[in-house]
Amino acid sequence: MNAWLISIPLAYLLGSIPFGYLLVRIFRKQDIRATGSGNIGATNVVRSGAKGLGIATLLLDCGKAFAAVKIAQHLAPGNYDLAVAAAVAAILGHVFPVWLGFRGGKGVASALGVFLALSWPAGLIVFGVFIVIFAISRYVSLASIIASALLPPVALYFIHQRTPGLIAGLIFIPLLIIVKHYANIRRLLAGTENRFGTKKAAA
Repeated sequence: MNAWLISIPLAYLLGSIPFGYLLVRIFRKQDIRATGSGNIGATNVVRSGAKGLGIATLLLDCGKAFAAVKIAQHLAPGNYDLAVAAAVAAILGHVFPVWLGFRGGKGVASALGVFLALSWPAGLIVFGVFIVIFAISRYVSLASIIASALLPPVALYFIHQRTPGLIAGLIFIPLLIIVKHYANIRRLLAGTENRFGTKKAAA
């Protein structure tokens, strides 16, 4: 069977597993969408008071996207167009999960997962940038936006198969993440964005 027909739907379904929602529902009997920002990602889970579940959400969201790309790479070794297409599908699954009415997270942890699979040096460098920006500013949103913007040039430095499909995917993923942070960008510009560690959840 065609590797594309297996990899892309599977990548979307893996990406669409709403781990943040599931973990909070199972262990706290709550709907994370009714807490703080209403986001199902790790940041909102942590801000809901469930730090352990937030860390688990981060790792699982990263892991599901990593697995989606690795499956595509296993089915078609060396086909970077398919790998990046699977990466896009996994991110779309996380941001627009069919199980939650297509209302999911912002894709930051999943983006880390797919870039670790596509090029682990690029993934680690961008993650390091995220950590530095977050440590300085305490803004998860700002760190996510800056790190996402750096993904294409850093990834292209390490990935030499620069096909149009690969480049398009590397641009689309960070663009989607930045667009999903539009409300955060408005608050950052207005000086009203919430720093991590304060009580009000607005990430």
